[in-house]
Amino acid sequence: MKKSVIAIVAAFAAVSALSSCAGTYQKGDRMPETTTAQIDTISYAWGMNFGKVIKNNPVGEINLNQVKKGFFDVINDEETLLDEQEMIRLLQSFLRDRMAYVAERSLEEGKEFLAANKEKEGVVETESGLQYKIEVEGTGISPEETDTVEVNYVGRLIDGTVFDSSYDRGESAKFPLNRVIKGWSEGLKYAKEGGRIEIYVPSELGYGGRGAGPIPGNSVLIFDVELVKVSKAIPKEEKEVKSVSTKISKK
Repeated sequence: MKKSVIAIVAAFAAVSALSSCAGTYQKGDRMPETTTAQIDTISYAWGMNFGKVIKNNPVGEINLNQVKKGFFDVINDEETLLDEQEMIRLLQSFLRDRMAYVAERSLEEGKEFLAANKEKEGVVETESGLQYKIEVEGTGISPEETDTVEVNYVGRLIDGTVFDSSYDRGESAKFPLNRVIKGWSEGLKYAKEGGRIEIYVPSELGYGGRGAGPIPGNSVLIFDVELVKVSKAIPKEEKEVKSVSTKISKK
């Protein structure tokens, strides 16, 4: 959690550092041949960037008028209500408390969700606490932990917030099943190539109390996964034989 707080504050600091390297904001200070339309576009991009920093982090309720005041006080070299050290201390303290609060709330909401979800038709709960539902029965093989899988998927929180999607990126994902969170490693074993499965991952089989990026600590994760292909792992003995054969053929 501490690392996440530092990373969030660092995002603000990085923008400040970049600004100091490039020179301060000044109206009329343009690169040669830069048009007003280009200035407008990059200005909008800066606004989007600041908006995403706020929206994608657990800030909770904020007063956007005060955000605007703080922004313009700095831009216009007005006297600010806080000095820079106070700003950093306040942000770190608030975000640390906020993330702890969200994690505690997520833990309780996750328990309630899983308790209700396991009673739904088609949902199976395993010994580890993982839950899954076969949406489409595949006709191929099921992967083992050492296999590599190709999947399309959508990951979301229990409130419906999508935090990751291979569909949005426009390409499937490929990875060894033993190099992802435990919920994936276990959950995809119940799917078959060509099928689709919905996996409900308790926080202890996901990212735990620390969370990850837009995922709050202690979050239950829901993945709707299409298992496109399973590539079987090559046994160690076969790898060694192939390696020796390659060396011999080169000679």
